[in-house]
Amino acid sequence: MRQSILSESEMAFAEIVWGNAPIRSGELVKLCQEQLGWKKSTTYTVLRNLCQAGIFENENAVVEVKQTKEEYLERESTQIVENRFEGSISKFVTAFTGKKKLSKKQIEELKHIIEENE
Repeated sequence: MRQSILSESEMAFAEIVWGNAPIRSGELVKLCQEQLGWKKSTTYTVLRNLCQAGIFENENAVVEVKQTKEEYLERESTQIVENRFEGSISKFVTAFTGKKKLSKKQIEELKHIIEENE
């Protein structure tokens, strides 16, 4: 099973599926043509790839969600922190904020997250 981060086009496709599942594959082809300008073959190629990644399942021409958007984003975020920031949340936050000043609201939100996970 592929565990990589989705490309921008794969993410746009995934958003369509997450927002409409369960969905018949023929209807998905129509939505991708309307919203992304894709041909049928492109839709089925991306669908196959994301099914192999364990995110979706295509059984009997019905596409179902195997991994919710929230589950995917959690896995993606963990991968980024582990692979790019040596598993360090503080290094990630430092890089993410850069030279930007955090608002009081953002600081409070971060404090709340930390307190919930102590």
